[in-house]
Amino acid sequence: MNKMIFALLLLSFTTAPGQKNKPQTPPVLKIPMTADHWEFSPGKVTFQDVNGVPAMKIVARREQVIPKDLNFSSGVIEYDIQPEDPGFNGIYFRRESKAECEYFYLRTGDAGNPAAIDAIQYAPIMDTVLLWDMLPWYQGPANFKKGEWNHIKLVISGMQMLVYVNNMSRPALEVPRLEGNKMEGGLAFDGLCTIANLVVRPGATEGLPAAEGFDPTHQDPRYLLNWKMSQPAPLPKGRELTVADTLAPGSAWEKITTERRGLVNITRRLGKSQSRRYVWLKKTIRVATAQTRRVSLGFSDEVWVFVNGQLDYVDKNIYMDPIRKEPDGRCSLENASFNLPLKAGVNEILIGVANDFYGWGIIARLDTIEGMEFLND
Repeated sequence: MNKMIFALLLLSFTTAPGQKNKPQTPPVLKIPMTADHWEFSPGKVTFQDVNGVPAMKIVARREQVIPKDLNFSSGVIEYDIQPEDPGFNGIYFRRESKAECEYFYLRTGDAGNPAAIDAIQYAPIMDTVLLWDMLPWYQGPANFKKGEWNHIKLVISGMQMLVYVNNMSRPALEVPRLEGNKMEGGLAFDGLCTIANLVVRPGATEGLPAAEGFDPTHQDPRYLLNWKMSQPAPLPKGRELTVADTLAPGSAWEKITTERRGLVNITRRLGKSQSRRYVWLKKTIRVATAQTRRVSLGFSDEVWVFVNGQLDYVDKNIYMDPIRKEPDGRCSLENASFNLPLKAGVNEILIGVANDFYGWGIIARLDTIEGMEFLND
C-alpha cells in the first residue's frame, strides 16, 4: 500500500484509549515537492529549492502535473504559487480525468490589477468542455502578483467552495454550487509556475455547509424553467436555420430543466460538439389576450427564435468574433433582449441553439409572467 494512503488511513481511524467518542482531527497531508511523488511528462517539470523551500516548477504550458495516490472530495487545499503563464495558472480537483473535473484558475494577465472582474474563475470540465463561457458569475477580482509568491486556499465542502487569495480573512470567490459531475478524484496543476508548500486537509471544511447555497433566481418567477429539447442535428458552417427546419425538428422531444440562475445547460446533457450542430428548445404558453412581452436572453453560441412559426429574432454570441455579446462572449442575460409577440390562446416558442465552441445553452427571462399559463411544464 502506498505510504501516503496508509498514513491517511492511520490518521483517520486510529484513536487513543478513552477517546472513542471524541471528534477526530482531520489529517494533514504535506505533499513532498520531489519527483517521486508526482506524475508528469519528462522534461516538463523541475524540482528545486527556492530560498531553502522545496518547490516544483512547471516549465511547459498546458501540462497537467498530478500528485500521486491522492483522492480528494472535501476539505482544504493550500499552496503557494509564483504564477508565470501568460494565460492561466490553475488547480484541478475531484479530477477523474482531463475530461471530468473541477478547475479553479488565475488569469495571470490580470495580475496586479485588483479591479479586474475576471482575475480568478471557477468552472467545471464536462466531457472535456471547460464551461467558463456558461458560468460568468463564478469569477471575480483578486489581488495577486505575477512572478511573486501568492498564497491560495480552497475550502471545499460537498457542493460549495470558498477561495482565498493572499487575504486569508476574506474569500476572493464564493461558489455556492460546484457544477462538476464528480464528487471525488485527484488533484493537478497547470500553467507555467512554481508551486511550494502544498498541504491537503481532507474533511477540514471549516464550517462551510455541504448543501448547495442559495440561488437568487429562485425568488424570481420570470425565468423560463422547463423546456422540451429535440435531438441534436448537424448544421454546416454558413447555413442558417429557417422555418422549414422547425417543421421537422427530428426525433422525440425530451424534457430539460434549468439549473442555477435559469441556465439550460445543454453541455451537461449532450457533451462536446465536435462540429457545428443545433437543437430546438420548445416552450408552449397560453395567454387570454394578444400581447407583447419583453424577453432577456443569454445564449451560446447562436440562436434563432420562432414564435408560432414566424422568425422573431436571430443573433450570434461567438467568442473571439466582433459579433460577440457582453460580457466578453459569455452566456448572460446581458447578451440580448427583444419583443416576443403572443397571440390570444396557445403560443409555441421554438429556439434553435447552435454550438461548436466550448459550452452551449440559454437563459431566458420575461419582463412578467402575469396572466400566463405554461403548458406541459
